[in-house]
Amino acid sequence: MADNHINEIIVIGAGVIGLTTALRIQEQGAYRVTIVAETFPTDPKSSRYTSHWAGAHHVSHAYNDQRQRKLDQDTFHALWQLSEPGGAAEGCFLRHTQTEYHGDDLIDAEWLDYMPDFKYLDTNELRGPAKMGFSFSTVTMNTPVYLNWLMTTFLAKNGTMLRVSLQHISQLLERGTSPYTGAHSYRDVDAIVVCAGLGARNLGGVEDKDVYPIRGQTVLLRAPWIKFGRTMTEADGTYTYTMPRSNGDVLCGGTRVPNDWYPIPRPEITEDILARALQLTPELAPPQTRVDREPTIEDLRPIIIEPGCGLRPGRKGGIRLEVEWVDAPARGKVPVVYNYGHSGYGFLSSWGSASMALDLLESALTTGAPTNVNICVGHPSGNPGN
Repeated sequence: MADNHINEIIVIGAGVIGLTTALRIQEQGAYRVTIVAETFPTDPKSSRYTSHWAGAHHVSHAYNDQRQRKLDQDTFHALWQLSEPGGAAEGCFLRHTQTEYHGDDLIDAEWLDYMPDFKYLDTNELRGPAKMGFSFSTVTMNTPVYLNWLMTTFLAKNGTMLRVSLQHISQLLERGTSPYTGAHSYRDVDAIVVCAGLGARNLGGVEDKDVYPIRGQTVLLRAPWIKFGRTMTEADGTYTYTMPRSNGDVLCGGTRVPNDWYPIPRPEITEDILARALQLTPELAPPQTRVDREPTIEDLRPIIIEPGCGLRPGRKGGIRLEVEWVDAPARGKVPVVYNYGHSGYGFLSSWGSASMALDLLESALTTGAPTNVNICVGHPSGNPGN
């Protein structure tokens, strides 16, 4: 790769993975990066754009998956730096104490020992069905604001974004993005990076049937007095969380239902989430309602902003991070880097995944297509996400 050559890179997808990956590639300086996507952070909320509906706090569930541990840890360090007081992205984050309660068979959380202020809870600090617990300092992102910060930062560094209803990745290989811009001149594409999330299931040239939805439902409350986060994981897998945001909102959840495509909140699940969230964090109720009685769900109704529903991009086998070489008309082989299938790990592994995708990209551009181009080069994982 010549020092003075600017490589043309197209990133497919503008969720948190696509935006972060595009920005990470752009930061290297030897690339001209274009994002093509059907939906963007500035669009109205819908189930077609999952990143809007995420919490999102940084709480790794990597357990014994060494690759996932690295992705999550690298991402935490990046987010912690972005959230520093006075930093450019400080307003996107809330630094706070997170407490995790476990009623399942979890024995320890040694994969989280790098988190600031990590400690195990004493027995008298447990609540509800919890048999063990731990706490640490972390960050929660105001996801709509953070997504827009990623996008505007990318654009401010001369990135390009195009709204494209892409049917097949080959539509970008012959004349780049010119079919969608109407430009008579075009630049050959040096590589494509697929960050299509759930769209990878049906995108032509990818069509990964290991990708499937994991439906999640939430309720957003206005509760600026809450400055801490809690999660309860029960023995049957039920998990409940309350995630405070920097603007005073609190996201409550949640559910994890594989292969459920229903696109809007179900009222009965909203009621269940409110009940579980209040049990976990009774402080959600406005302070004046808790002066002389126990709070009820009715106390939460006036502070409901909206229920939410998102389809996490799950994938059998975990995140796909690898390179394939595909034919480009009259040009030979072009590398396609895959970075999708993050399930509920999108925000908390975003920067680690982006760095790994960049490593794969640079290695491919440096070494060229292997003799056996049917072999994928990548980083396997068995973690299906959460």
